[in-house]
Amino acid sequence: MLKIIIENLHHKEINALESKRKVIEIIHENYIDWMHACGKKGRCTSCKMIITEGAENLSPLTDREEFFREKDRLKLNERLTCQAELKSGTLKIRVADINKFPHMEYSD
Repeated sequence: MLKIIIENLHHKEINALESKRKVIEIIHENYIDWMHACGKKGRCTSCKMIITEGAENLSPLTDREEFFREKDRLKLNERLTCQAELKSGTLKIRVADINKFPHMEYSD
């Protein structure tokens, strides 16, 4: 079983049965709002996640993620949820401050 833990969303735990699915799909299917201004097409960085643990459980960087890394819009511990697939194990992430929704209550 796959697991995503969103640390600054009160350590919300999401379980998924299928692997090799985009992180944002798993989050949205569990009724959690997550920013995605470009419609999940990898054209912006509004859906980025900050990875605190489990980066090795994700698919390799996509061309779009490489592009944003080269432009200094994605740090080494950040990935796009619309591009990264969760292959196995547990992934611990945080919502970036700039991408938090005003209608949601976040934790530290």
